[in-house]
Amino acid sequence: MHDGCTGTFENGKMVVDKIRMMGFNTRPMPPGVIIKCIECGNEFEMTHLETKCPHCSMVYGVTPCSVAYPERIMAAGKNY
Repeated sequence: MHDGCTGTFENGKMVVDKIRMMGFNTRPMPPGVIIKCIECGNEFEMTHLETKCPHCSMVYGVTPCSVAYPERIMAAGKNY
């Protein structure tokens, strides 16, 4: 079920499900990745491949292959 770096995802829930299944969700992100929350509009630092907005609890995820591309970070849903 591992697609390497060739997997594509239709939405953030698929990304978060994949990184949870692979056990990657607790891996740290490179420092300094600041994103703007699509739910509340606040900026925060994404510290792990799965990170929750500290202001509104929107969950974000990114695969290990995509950490160098902040535009590939996807929202999965609040408290997902």
